[in-house]
Amino acid sequence: MKVLVVDDSSMIRRLIKNNLSQAGYTDILEAANGQEAVEQSKDSDVGLILMDWNMPKVTGLEAVQAIRASGNKTPIVMVTTESEKGRVVEAIKAGINDYLVKPFTAEALIERVKKFESE
Repeated sequence: MKVLVVDDSSMIRRLIKNNLSQAGYTDILEAANGQEAVEQSKDSDVGLILMDWNMPKVTGLEAVQAIRASGNKTPIVMVTTESEKGRVVEAIKAGINDYLVKPFTAEALIERVKKFESE
């Protein structure tokens, strides 16, 4: 499964990529902001998007809204420090499929990814 990792922090992208690679996921794309994420989400082979919320140019929430508005149904997991209930609800309404709060463990990340493997 091809995974798109979206985060403005290259360190977080590298951490997520390393966790994914150790679990056997090697087909990984990267985006540094929501604008890049929207463009890369057009790759029909992307099976899962891991999206940060707080990014420059286009936020993760705006990117999710744009991806969903285009008719793209690729599963999206919001990976963010935003943990208030209102924010989670806002992200769900925008069209995310799951939520993972930073900091997270490698196990929690891989559990989320595996959840969408067969979809």
